[in-house]
Amino acid sequence: MIMISKESNVNGYAKSFPTVFEKAQKDTLSNTDGKVYIDFFSGAGALNYGHNNPLIKQDLLEFFEYSSPVHCLDMDSVVKLKFLDCFENYILKPRNLDYKIQFPSPSGTNAVEAAIKLARKFTKRSKVIAFTNSFHGMTATALAVSGSQEHRHTDIPSQDIIFFPHEGFMGPNINSLEFLSKMIETKGSGVNAPAAIIVETIQAEGGVNVASIEWLQTLSSICKKHDIFLIVDDIQVGCGRTGDFFSFEKANIYPDIVLLSKSISGYGLPLSIVLLKPAFDIWSPGEHNGTFRANNLSLAAATSALNHYWKDDALQTQVKTLEKIITDKLQHLKNSSTKVLKISGRGLIWGIHLENGEMAENVSKIAFNKGLIIETCGNHGQVLKILPPLVIEPSHLTQGIDILIEVINSL
Repeated sequence: MIMISKESNVNGYAKSFPTVFEKAQKDTLSNTDGKVYIDFFSGAGALNYGHNNPLIKQDLLEFFEYSSPVHCLDMDSVVKLKFLDCFENYILKPRNLDYKIQFPSPSGTNAVEAAIKLARKFTKRSKVIAFTNSFHGMTATALAVSGSQEHRHTDIPSQDIIFFPHEGFMGPNINSLEFLSKMIETKGSGVNAPAAIIVETIQAEGGVNVASIEWLQTLSSICKKHDIFLIVDDIQVGCGRTGDFFSFEKANIYPDIVLLSKSISGYGLPLSIVLLKPAFDIWSPGEHNGTFRANNLSLAAATSALNHYWKDDALQTQVKTLEKIITDKLQHLKNSSTKVLKISGRGLIWGIHLENGEMAENVSKIAFNKGLIIETCGNHGQVLKILPPLVIEPSHLTQGIDILIEVINSL
């Protein structure tokens, strides 16, 4: 018998999805009773290629069979060099992006810490601008720049963070970046030029708030004009989640720093990377490190994912096809249900905005009982977040959305 009672109260997801999972395959999980659940959660975005992806699994078995070093910190290894080569040739070069790659500790929040530390070191400024309803992690600085976690800010020391409205926060007719630009440019505003501005192109935890191409382009221009680091947090919505590998590609911008974690490892293993423009790489050796940085097992899986899914545009085409299934069904739901205030999203991340958090939580619970795993997000937990694996079977995607529609219409 598993001693569930021995785990700390800090455990969260087991309370939302109360069962004991035993097996997982592609887009489903099953519990110890054999009940199968369609996965609209994807490990909070860590499983873009699905559970136990057979292509990646085979490469990992070969990794173990060869007795490759699993752990050697950031010393050079054949595995690490293969990853760097694949990432350069399949991701960076085709997009005309020139980045160096830093391996921090293997969680996304540490990538955020590293990026802000570097921006402050380079610019010799301390202030950082973040946005309303943002989420960047749970360590001190990452938490401090997370507007959606403001109730926890009293638990951390002051971090010299200034929050500004994300697009749409003040309503559809207010240009939040015009306000931001004026505050930075004007003496007497109290806002000196910051070291960095950190942004999510799609605020996942904040309620699936999608920044427009125009808004992102304007933000990039402001950063260039004032020599401010633009940090794009692509931890949850990168690695193909929006259809493109990077979520900012359609905006045709070139961020100073890009953060990847979660699905960059390809198999749900811990890995994060910081992409930084070469001119900004002023780190001294070991200045920002971690025992499990550049973990070779994770890098082997990441390389496998790049080899199998990013040599061509097949996955991107598949995401567009699946996106069409979602948008057609959600638009019909929006038109037919007064409980749905709006839908938002891109690629394979979508939000169903309901009247309140209690309603969304009830839908999630009932859907779970019917065999669907979906979490809520938003500043009141009022948004159902659709986040399936990018390789989900169309039939399972349709079945999962039909469960949501059935539950919402039954309320």
